[in-house]
Amino acid sequence: MWLAIMRTISLLLTIIFFFCQPTYCHALEWKRLHEEADKTDAPDILGHLQNNPDSIDSLYKLGLVYLNLHKDMEAQEAFKKILNLQPDTPEAKWGLAELLRRKHDVGKSEDLINEVINSSPEFVPAYITFAYIKYSQFKFEDSLRTALKVIGKGRERVDLSNYMRAYLIIGANKGMIAHYGGPISKLINGTAVLSNIRKAQRLKPDSAAVMFGLGSFYLLAPGIAGGDLEKAAEFLKKAIELDPLFADSYVRLGQVYKVKGDEKKYKEYLNRALEIDSGNELANDINNGKCKFICVAGPR
Repeated sequence: MWLAIMRTISLLLTIIFFFCQPTYCHALEWKRLHEEADKTDAPDILGHLQNNPDSIDSLYKLGLVYLNLHKDMEAQEAFKKILNLQPDTPEAKWGLAELLRRKHDVGKSEDLINEVINSSPEFVPAYITFAYIKYSQFKFEDSLRTALKVIGKGRERVDLSNYMRAYLIIGANKGMIAHYGGPISKLINGTAVLSNIRKAQRLKPDSAAVMFGLGSFYLLAPGIAGGDLEKAAEFLKKAIELDPLFADSYVRLGQVYKVKGDEKKYKEYLNRALEIDSGNELANDINNGKCKFICVAGPR
């Protein structure tokens, strides 16, 4: 009996070795890799890749680092190399979907994200990208539900940055739902905006995204709910200092100057946002006068 069991095990190992070479059967520990990428520089990863050019882990971390640096072409190259080595890697497919979202090719991005979520429902970054897509489509309830799913998974199953982003997405959607809702919605959802941003801040206090969230809150909230132009300017300037390529921060800072009556600086910051990202939804929403993401009036 034991001899038969050992022969079966030996046969299975032979099959696995023959059909599943390491390059093609590598499962990524995505949570660990995301958190490592937040603390790693590209040169360190590139040095490791010199000796291990087909390391899926290193290629994925490199793609993540380039995403953080807004080096989209380099990130795309890293994710595509992973897919050349291991065609069905959901994490690399997500990377390409996130890049498509950044290029405002929302249809293709959403199709790819749905594929990733269906094949890998525990891969949280895909939900964050999906939530951003839904927010850009003005589907705030859908975006909110998606971000709440991320929080519902618990911090132990989500990397720090994406857990933080989930709270920011919740705050942003609560704000938009309150803006378009009636008095009761404004009371329920409006009062939940800052508390969720504060939760994100406790996780990553020096994040540009957190600074942007705080700055946007103090800009758009009425005075009775805590609005404060000076605080708004302070946080938005800090967001730009931390991430000079974060186009949304320039748009909201420009709006601060519009409220202050400085039309020149308002246009200067708005134009800077479009120089960074000509397809920026927030800047174009203001420019075309649709104001779905909230415009501001002149001097208060």
